Amino acid sequence: MTKSKQLASRLREVILNGTWIANTNIKDQIENLDWKIATKRVESLNTISILAQHVHYFVVGIKNVFDNGKLEIRDKYSFDFPAIESQTEWEVFQKKFWNDTEKLAELIEKMPEEQLNEDFVDEKYGDYLRNIEGMIEHSYYHLGQIALIRKIINA
Repeated sequence: MTKSKQLASRLREVILNGTWIANTNIKDQIENLDWKIATKRVESLNTISILAQHVHYFVVGIKNVFDNGKLEIRDKYSFDFPAIESQTEWEVFQKKFWNDTEKLAELIEKMPEEQLNEDFVDEKYGDYLRNIEGMIEHSYYHLGQIALIRKIINA
């Protein structure tokens, strides 16, 4: 299996369908969660919906680099989202999250191996490999938070 295919598989694993590292994935944690639970604040922690939207923000940002060569996301905006105010909004968001993740995984799979070592938009951001692996690791970090918040809420 090529490195590109391995990376695509790891992305799908953490967000869509895996259980190898954490015995769960983001989709498994939030797919059947009521929007009121997903938006419930626990002390000063981010809500489950905010964490999911945050991960999605980076998925879309990296996907856009593949699509148009531009990095249009900024860390300072990565937690700024309109409130989810209904089950329908929560489900629409999730569908977009799953679709964007799958599209990004497909782009990564098709990526020539040489491109993994090329600059990601600009030399200061490192190469494609570092950014893709970083996004996967970052997603696992927030998956852990989501799982812990669910346990606190008992959802």
